[in-house]
Amino acid sequence: MNIFERFLSSSKIFKNREVLWHSYTPDYLPHREEQIEQLATLLSPILKGGNPSNIFIYGKTGTGKTATVRFVTKQLLEICKKLNLNLNVVYLNCEIVDTTFRILAKLAKALGRDIPDTGLSIDQVYSEILKVFEKRENSKVLIVLDEIDKIVKRAEEALYSITRINSEIGTAKVSIIGITNNLKFKESLDARILSSLSEEEIVFPPYNAEQLEDILRQRAEMAFNDGVIECGVIELCAAIAAQEHGDARKALDLLRVSAEIAERLCEDKVKVEHVRMALKKIECDRVSETIKTLPVHSKILLYGIAILSDMYEKFTTGEIYTVYKRLCGKVGLTALTQRRISDLISELDMLGILNSVIISKGRYGRTREIKLETDSKFIKSVLEEDYRLKDLRSYEDEIKKFAKLILE
Repeated sequence: MNIFERFLSSSKIFKNREVLWHSYTPDYLPHREEQIEQLATLLSPILKGGNPSNIFIYGKTGTGKTATVRFVTKQLLEICKKLNLNLNVVYLNCEIVDTTFRILAKLAKALGRDIPDTGLSIDQVYSEILKVFEKRENSKVLIVLDEIDKIVKRAEEALYSITRINSEIGTAKVSIIGITNNLKFKESLDARILSSLSEEEIVFPPYNAEQLEDILRQRAEMAFNDGVIECGVIELCAAIAAQEHGDARKALDLLRVSAEIAERLCEDKVKVEHVRMALKKIECDRVSETIKTLPVHSKILLYGIAILSDMYEKFTTGEIYTVYKRLCGKVGLTALTQRRISDLISELDMLGILNSVIISKGRYGRTREIKLETDSKFIKSVLEEDYRLKDLRSYEDEIKKFAKLILE
């Protein structure tokens, strides 16, 4: 029997799991009517041959910014098609398309210009974009730059190039919709860009628990078979996400993962206990991804903290630094200064991996007391995936004996 045959039978839980993914845009977006109306009004000049202002959309993660833009632009494209208006909507995620060349090349390709991955300069790609517009009289292009704040750090020249297109072409026009969760990102923009933006702004407030419930019920009706969601599941998912700044993405992830856990356990219903299991899994996945992206010295530091947490509930910066230096010697790296390590501990604290509190020791001054907030075995297993740290486990007993001698 083929091992995959058992997966071919229809799911007891899911009817259509795709509707629980962030990329899905429903036909109706609950509690975003005001923002939809604002965006539609700002884009409406396109219908009469005009050019809309550039638009910046602000709001925390999971507040429906991208879904609203996709929903409105989809409807705009539909009506432009009926009216025989030439409109292109180009969506770029600046977290993924993260250099000036890539952004301009993606734009050119979306407009029908074949751009090789290498071999052209940025100026040449920009010239290719202008050539497209020379052939498209009265056409409109709406460029959606999701995570636009990432451009400031990596590809600001791309934003400048896009803002000056209108001054170099004829009747064709370009407008920008920028989406960001950084309310202050414009403060870092070059003055040349700021002067040419002339943007309108829309702010998306976080969802509250009641609104998140409505969103989850709407998606659950499409996603699940009748009667599989037990009472309290949707309410709990909404309440947990409401605590995280009203994040609809987290609410949807929780509901989806809860259902997947129930399915893997061959259960007929999704229960509250599955939500609690899903919360732990999502948290572990988040911590895992965060740890994997840390610099090597932060990883060594965290490995030392994980070893100490197996022995003690709390420990000080000085105690951690002693173990960290020993571990650096084992992997052949020169240890950073204690001051720099103190900064790295603060960064790990901000990421929620550990908790640090400054305590007073009277005439002996102040010190920081650290407690690991994540399972030490889990942290060590993630860190050991880094080839530079894979041998540290073989030194663990030696490090623990060393720590005992120093700390006791």
